[in-house]
Amino acid sequence: MKRADLPDSDCGIAQALGVIGDWWTFLVVRDIAGGITRFDALQRELGVSRRALTERLSGLVAHGVLEKRRYSDRPPRHDYVLTAKGEGLLPALVALQDWGVRHVMGDGTLTATSDDTSAEARRVHALAGRKIPDVALTRHDGERAGPTASGWTVLFFFPGAFAPGDHGYPPGWTDIPGTRGCTLEALTYASRQADFEAAGATVHGVSTQRPDQLAAFVEHAKLPYPLLSDQDSRLAAGLLLPTFRVAGADRFKRLTLLVDPGSVIRAVQFPITDPAGSVDEMLALVRAQAPSTRTATTGARYSSG
Repeated sequence: MKRADLPDSDCGIAQALGVIGDWWTFLVVRDIAGGITRFDALQRELGVSRRALTERLSGLVAHGVLEKRRYSDRPPRHDYVLTAKGEGLLPALVALQDWGVRHVMGDGTLTATSDDTSAEARRVHALAGRKIPDVALTRHDGERAGPTASGWTVLFFFPGAFAPGDHGYPPGWTDIPGTRGCTLEALTYASRQADFEAAGATVHGVSTQRPDQLAAFVEHAKLPYPLLSDQDSRLAAGLLLPTFRVAGADRFKRLTLLVDPGSVIRAVQFPITDPAGSVDEMLALVRAQAPSTRTATTGARYSSG
């Protein structure tokens, strides 16, 4: 059936479902966004038959959601990568993830944090050992850059931090559990900057805020490290990071990742209930792991791999 033949042919939802088709197709897009781009790896991850996977990949290529990039001529083999059209699906993935966590797995409460024993916390801690997707984000100064530096990187994700006079906070922001502490966390990282550098790590902050909002905050707080904008959900969707939606915008729940020089996640902090205290705990993790990839001993909220 052609999309034009679908019922409600003028409805964007109906037309989008004509492309997505079924839930397996959405999971294919999810895994490709996360960096699994080859057929055999996708089949292992999804546990779907080769025929079913071939049909879904072919359909997504035909609709311009994916493109094939050959990496072997004999035999012919391809990576499947998202096109610009495919990347337009990423906010929908993030929204679906948030809806599932909040309304299907949870009780509908709006929160910027999580419980230590929740399924969301287990999923986030399972990121240890995963590689950071190769995505480009916009820094607060307008430059495009990857999320990690050439060496060890501390990536701290925060809901939102705004300079005085920037009316970016949505109504009721401080009433949402977990939103408080972004400025304190950022300033604590700034005060420990020399210690992180001495331990061999670079600090990057990440938010879904616009680059101009991040620039205003960096100038106000005199931060010595860059803030990165994931306003297009590339990193959020690639790692299925925990988010919450408020006033029509997706925001990160507070978490921190320690990433090695090979872009592999080596330690996870989530949930974070003490934004300032988490900085010193991350510094201890850096000092334990940066000289080598040996496993650090951490508490219940922190995992390493």
